[in-house]
Amino acid sequence: MDAQDEVHQVPGDGVITGHGLVNGRVVYAFSQDFTVFGGSLSETHAQKICKIMDMALRVGAPVIGLNDSGGARIQEGVDSLAGYADVFQRNVDASGVVPQISLVMGPCAGGAVYSPAMTDFLFMVEESSYMFVTGPDVVKTVTKEEVNKEELGGSTVHTTKSGVAHDAYANDVSALRAMRNLIDYLPSSNDKRTLPSKPTADSPTRSCDALKYLVPDDPNTPYDMKDVIRQIVDNQDFFEILPNYASNIVTAFARMEGQTVGIVANNPLTLAGCLDIGSSTKGARFVRFCNAFNIPIVTLVDVPGFLPGVGQEHNGIIRHGAKLLFAYAEATVPKVTVITRKAYGGAYDVMSSKHLRGDCNYAWSGAEVAVMGAKGAVEIIFRGKDVETNTAEYVSRFANPMVCAQRGFVDDIIEPEETRRILCDDLRVLRNKKMDVYARKHSNIPL
Repeated sequence: MDAQDEVHQVPGDGVITGHGLVNGRVVYAFSQDFTVFGGSLSETHAQKICKIMDMALRVGAPVIGLNDSGGARIQEGVDSLAGYADVFQRNVDASGVVPQISLVMGPCAGGAVYSPAMTDFLFMVEESSYMFVTGPDVVKTVTKEEVNKEELGGSTVHTTKSGVAHDAYANDVSALRAMRNLIDYLPSSNDKRTLPSKPTADSPTRSCDALKYLVPDDPNTPYDMKDVIRQIVDNQDFFEILPNYASNIVTAFARMEGQTVGIVANNPLTLAGCLDIGSSTKGARFVRFCNAFNIPIVTLVDVPGFLPGVGQEHNGIIRHGAKLLFAYAEATVPKVTVITRKAYGGAYDVMSSKHLRGDCNYAWSGAEVAVMGAKGAVEIIFRGKDVETNTAEYVSRFANPMVCAQRGFVDDIIEPEETRRILCDDLRVLRNKKMDVYARKHSNIPL
C-alpha cells in the first residue's frame, strides 16, 4: 500500500454492521453510509453484509437492512458486482429461515435494488428514497421518455403502482418506528418456538356486537372490511401490509389472544372486493410468508368473483389468480375462514375454502355461497322470465350457507357477534397442528 492509498482509506468502507436488541429481541442489521463514497458497494462492503447475514442464520435472528447507496463502486470493477451477487445469495439462503426487512432511506439503483426486493418487507421514505433499475437519463436515451427520479421510482410509485414497497413514511424516524412495530409481530426465525406472545386484557370471549350492524344486508352495498377486522382482533389493533396497493384485499398482522395471526380479507370498499391481478399476487405473497414462519391465517371472505375485463385477461389474471390458490393450498399452518356476506364462483374456492384443506370454515347467518349472484344466475337459467319469483327460489335453493353446511363445506353457521370467541377457540386448539406433506425438492408455483 502506498502513501496515497493510505490517505484515501476510509474505516468501515461505507457500511456499518452489527447486532442489537429491538424491543428486547436480538436482530442483526447493516446500514449503508452515503457520506462514505456515496454508500457505494465494494468487495469489502459486501463481505461485511454477508458476515452479519451468516451470523443471523446461525443464531436465528431477523436481518434489517438500511439502504442508502449510489450503487456499485465503479473503481473496483467486477469485484463489486461479485459482492452484490454474494449478498443476493445470502438473501435467498435466508428466505423462509429468518425474517428480512429492508428500509430504503435514500437512492437505490441498478443491481442494488434486487437485494431489498428479495427481502420479506420493504419500507421507503417519502421524497428522499427511490428505486429503479435504470435511471431517468438512461430511460431518456433509450426510450426518449422524460421522467424525474420521483416519477420513475419514488415511494408513491412503488407503494401504489408496482407493489415493490410495502409502505412509505414521512421521514426516517417514522420508518424506523414502523419497522420496530412490525418486528413485534414476527417470529425471530422459522422455529415455531420463537413466535411472539403478548399479554392482553382483551378477553377472547368478548362479544363483537358491532358486527351485527357493520355489514349491510344488500350484497351490492360496500363497507370497509377493516372495521370488521378491528372488532375481531386484540385491542382493535393490526399492522397492515401494502395498504395502498391492491386495496381490494387487506393483508395484515394482528393478535388474537396475544398470539400473532395473519389476516387476509376481501374489502368490498374497493372494486366490490373482486380478486384481480394485484390482489392475487399481494395475497399470495403474504400467505406464503405466514406459512414459512408458522403464523396462523385468518381469512375473511366477501368476494363476488374475479374482476372481469380484457386488460385483466390479457395481463394474466389466470396465472396470477392461480398464485393465490396455490399459496392457500400448500399452506400447512392453521387456516380459519369466515364468509361474512358472499362467496361466488371460483373466488370462493380460492379464498381458503374447505376444499383447500381449510381447518375451520364458517359462514355468517346471512351469507351467500353460490356459483354466481342470484340476479345473474336467473338471467342465464330462466332468460329473464319471472325474475323476482325465480330469484327468490334460486336464493332459497342455492345461495345460502345452509346448502354448504349440509355438505360439510362450512363447519358451522355462526352469528357475527360470536366470531371472535369462535376464532380464538379454534386457533388455541390448532396451535399444535401437524400436517404431512409430499416429499419433493420444491413446489412449482405459477410465477
